[in-house]
Amino acid sequence: MGTTARRRAAPLLLGLALLPPVVTAPERPKTVRPLTAGHSFSQNATESLARIVAADGNAPVHHRRVIGGGGPDQHLAKVAARENDPTGKAGPYNTGQSLKQELAAGKWDVIAVRQASIKSHDVSPYRPGMRERYAFVKAHAPASEVATHQTWAYRVDAPRFGGQAEPRTQKTKYDGLADADRTIAKELGVRSIPVGDAFSAADTDPTWGYKPDSKFDVKAATHPALPDQTHSLHVGWRWAADKPALTMDGHHAGPADEYLGGLVFDEFLYGRSAVGNTCRPSGVDGDYARFLQATAHQAVE
Repeated sequence: MGTTARRRAAPLLLGLALLPPVVTAPERPKTVRPLTAGHSFSQNATESLARIVAADGNAPVHHRRVIGGGGPDQHLAKVAARENDPTGKAGPYNTGQSLKQELAAGKWDVIAVRQASIKSHDVSPYRPGMRERYAFVKAHAPASEVATHQTWAYRVDAPRFGGQAEPRTQKTKYDGLADADRTIAKELGVRSIPVGDAFSAADTDPTWGYKPDSKFDVKAATHPALPDQTHSLHVGWRWAADKPALTMDGHHAGPADEYLGGLVFDEFLYGRSAVGNTCRPSGVDGDYARFLQATAHQAVE
């Protein structure tokens, strides 16, 4: 190799030496054992998982451990509470089991961890909690794959946008959380379950994305009238069951969102394309289901 060629190659070789190792998906059996330790969004994203997996002839043994609004710090606080007071009520989950006991309860193939939604757009609150949580999980379940579970942005018309605690728009929320999730996954050397990427792609699609109903007057609405919420991935506007009040939930997943999250998890866990899955949730027609399948596949691939 000549001098000029060596000079050109040196930076490339140096760059390759600094790249993190490629994390590849292991081969999965027909029964996969995922454990998700997160918050209500973890529950949303896996609500349809069992039905989707069953439609492919597979089966998950799935455990969910949820702390409302909880991120790594809240789960670590439970670990500390259990160690400080083994018989106290602050350490266990609502199952009566601590995280340490949950990790020891089965041979988990994948353990998914995530940040609280309200903090997800800023990488700073991920540290050092995500690394400490990763270390705890690997200490008690060394054979399990740990993955970050990417959260998602709120609906474009969610009232939280514009407040002090959140970015101003859906795009800035998504851009921040996607960057933070990828940064932490790279630091830990783990794969990410790209639920937020799939939700963003679906929500902003020119044809299939949700578009707010500009003709609906929320202040003048009377029960049971609702705006057109076609293709909303989120719960959105709804009438409260206990009183005639119109409420807005632009955060949590609706049926389509739960389906899309389940498709992402299914393909991530089994390595089989979500396209062609025969599971169809109520309220999601065939064309829209096929779009969501393709979106999930693209996000994971």
